[in-house]
Amino acid sequence: MHLTDEERSWLVGAAGSATRRAMEIVVALGKIYGAERLIPVASVQISGVSYRNIGDAGLEFLRRWAGEGARVRVPTTLNPTALDLSGWRAQGFAPDFAAKQQAVVDVFARMGVGGGHPLPTCTPYLVGVLPQPGEHIAWAESSAVVYANSVLGARTNREGGPGAIAAAIAGRTGAYGLHLDAGRLATLRVEVRATPRTVADYSALGALVGQVAGRRVPYFVGLPLERDTPLWQEKLKTLGAALAATGAVALYHVAGVTPEARATEMLAAEHEQLVIDDLAAGYAMFNDDVETVDLVWIGCPHASLDEIARVAEQVRGKHLLLPLWITCARPVKEAAIAQGLAGDIEAAGGRVFADACMAIAPARELGFRAVATVSAKGAFYLRNLAGVATRFGTLEQCIEAAVAGRWGG
Repeated sequence: MHLTDEERSWLVGAAGSATRRAMEIVVALGKIYGAERLIPVASVQISGVSYRNIGDAGLEFLRRWAGEGARVRVPTTLNPTALDLSGWRAQGFAPDFAAKQQAVVDVFARMGVGGGHPLPTCTPYLVGVLPQPGEHIAWAESSAVVYANSVLGARTNREGGPGAIAAAIAGRTGAYGLHLDAGRLATLRVEVRATPRTVADYSALGALVGQVAGRRVPYFVGLPLERDTPLWQEKLKTLGAALAATGAVALYHVAGVTPEARATEMLAAEHEQLVIDDLAAGYAMFNDDVETVDLVWIGCPHASLDEIARVAEQVRGKHLLLPLWITCARPVKEAAIAQGLAGDIEAAGGRVFADACMAIAPARELGFRAVATVSAKGAFYLRNLAGVATRFGTLEQCIEAAVAGRWGG
């Protein structure tokens, strides 16, 4: 691997032990994946933030690195935590767990993440972090990665937790995979003959395609979607999130919509074909045979202001029998409060929480055994990480469940 003189000096400790450790990780990963050089990155997004996932060992690892003087070299954001950093009591978290989660965020703040004031979210692009087309970044959270690559046209591989931290400290990542033109060619052509209409429909579509695609790059044709139409970004957001959950997709193209697909078909000479005639199997994939639901959850990936407005519209004047939680970035929550949307939701019995993600929270310890959601990704991780049953359906079905007190009215 070719390194610049400056990069070589960092690797031998000229910029301190923390940067040396970061460079060792970045260079090792680059060599594993066949990178011939490193490239500067414009921003980094770090996963592995939930205390439930990293535990005391992960917290101690972060503290040691910060104690060596680790500081991020480029603008860096954090993935969601397990809880709302200021509203965790209303969620039912124990004080000890909340203190440990805050300690994780505090260490990242010491490293300079978020300019010293991190805003945990899996949708940094909704709070002003908007990489430009062709810009190299090093993002980690799966749905953020696929959105950055596909909708924004930036270039990033799916970084691991320590790898993303190292990239933030070094300001570099390896030039391989989706950073290169060849890695961005589609190898799976997906003809959509079904007609997805809702955000949840796009999530079901992503779940179906993801399990076939694996790590391949899909190219969608036949989607009834145009840029700048209502909720087009949210539909692409949830499509990518599901693709990355049931598969390991980090980039997709939509004919006539996504940046590179508007310029060229982006199909590799050797590619496979997939036809999707119906979305029912995508919904069935995450529908357990339960009528009793303990929670209705919206916001995986984190909800946009438009999505919160849709919820507010549907619950206004109603009385919810089930807890309804919406998770989003803190600036989005503040906007929802300012516009009266959060007030409408709370008047019905729901709550809007910032910072948090139920997929990485101890859901069973909070008393939830079955959760209804509009997100295939959310259902996938609730099952596999939290061990709870799920119901996956449209926003209307989820609100009906919250009003009726059970799934299916």
